[in-house]
Amino acid sequence: MGIKVAVSGKTSAAVESVIDQLVADKVASRIAAKDFTLWGKDAESESSIRLGWTSSAVESQELVTGILQLKDYFNAQGVTRFVLCGMGGSSLAPEVITKTAGVDLVVLDSTNPEQVGHALAGDLSQTAVIVSSKSGSTVETDSQKRLFEQAFTAAGVDKTDRIVIVTDPGSPMEAAAKADGYRIFNADPTVGGRYSALTAFGLVPSGLAGADIQTLLNDAVAASELLAQDSEGNPGLVLGSVLARTANGVGFADKLGLVEAGTSIHGLGDWAEQLIAESTGKLGKGVLPVVLEASAPELTNKPADLVIARLVADASHANHDEVSVSGSLGAQFLLWEYATVVASRLIGINPFDQPDVESAKIAARGMLENRAAELPAAFVEAGIEVRAKGIALDGIDTVSGAISAFLATGELDSYVSVHAYLDRVGYPSAAGLRSAFAEQSGRPTTFGWAPRFLHSTGQYHKGGPAQGLYIQIVSRASKDISVPGRDFTLGELIASQAAGDAEVLASHGRPVLTLTVSDVEAGLALISKSL
Repeated sequence: MGIKVAVSGKTSAAVESVIDQLVADKVASRIAAKDFTLWGKDAESESSIRLGWTSSAVESQELVTGILQLKDYFNAQGVTRFVLCGMGGSSLAPEVITKTAGVDLVVLDSTNPEQVGHALAGDLSQTAVIVSSKSGSTVETDSQKRLFEQAFTAAGVDKTDRIVIVTDPGSPMEAAAKADGYRIFNADPTVGGRYSALTAFGLVPSGLAGADIQTLLNDAVAASELLAQDSEGNPGLVLGSVLARTANGVGFADKLGLVEAGTSIHGLGDWAEQLIAESTGKLGKGVLPVVLEASAPELTNKPADLVIARLVADASHANHDEVSVSGSLGAQFLLWEYATVVASRLIGINPFDQPDVESAKIAARGMLENRAAELPAAFVEAGIEVRAKGIALDGIDTVSGAISAFLATGELDSYVSVHAYLDRVGYPSAAGLRSAFAEQSGRPTTFGWAPRFLHSTGQYHKGGPAQGLYIQIVSRASKDISVPGRDFTLGELIASQAAGDAEVLASHGRPVLTLTVSDVEAGLALISKSL
């Protein structure tokens, strides 16, 4: 299925305002030719080593045979359960690929002890684990790897036969994996994590789980010719123009609502969310992607600064002032990547760096190393501990009152961001808080499972426009897990990640409300009731 992008009303006007210049500047063909000068002098040191994604669909063809042979080997051994340990770009693409293909893949992108415990509790005699890390030093992935190594050994299963490593050549993880005798798939080091869907990071776990990765690549190759054309009808240029220049009656809409509306692709919004937010959210600029359910309040009462992008089966037309997008998954991976870097050129930022991601990691490490006594709660209601930064809670002693004070800090261009440091396998209903906060606030509202969002939208929270209101929902570990060879537990790690991110957000002048629950189910019920 060919890719289509349809625009109407203000989105059409946005395209018309810049498309001629994009064509005249030969932006599309220059992206395809890996011209690293497109984003300005300051970006060249990074962009010169980050354009491998433009040809990934072709270059990754050589990986397919090896992946499918390994799948056959595992299946012959009775291995039918595949677990992916990875964060950010290492997990989001495989998740949408396997969801869309209708095949099972356990995506472990958390340090929550309960969620990790669920993954470890599966039948290890039928399990293989893919450990994916571009840098090879991601603390979450390293911790997960250590736990599965311990679990396989305890179960009498050869860990080197069941753990597959995906990493960049020369990374610390590759060196250790070679020494230990693991199978290794190397990814292209000239492709950043959020652009890695069509590299080993997207293909290895998806192919082992049973997705048709050959067709995925073929569809992307077919789309690449169209996306490289310097023409007004190039869907990558059209979508990129919408992302960067959608005008409204006040200024321009810097928030993009992503909603699945009849498409056969499942979860693309979560992948695109990371791509757009981490690429564009810096220097006080950016486009905030907001993943919406079909019944989202933002669709009924649309804020003026929110543009709706509908992911549909056939984008023959768009609703007024909206954009519609259709195409196969492989084609859409490449489409959204082109559109994001086109938008970045128009906005005036480097789409390939992530200068603010590391700040939360540093803060979390500091919290973990010091493990100082936790600051006392402002108050406790029904087992929910309430803490706040940048919010006046004087005289307030209820969760409802704290949430009202939190939302009152917002302004006309604000967005609300819900961060759930919870077990998403055990408590998927927590995601329903997104629409509840959107309804209450009247503002675009994002939802992120933590700590995975720290590797994606976390960049936008610190580097993008100073518009966010952040609420953390953190659970106390009922059954903690010690990390082998480390002096911390998963519960301590995720608590440090939450505290570290709150500290960094507060240092940027952002309001942060933290609700810590001991009983997750009861806590979620009270929070919902308080809205």
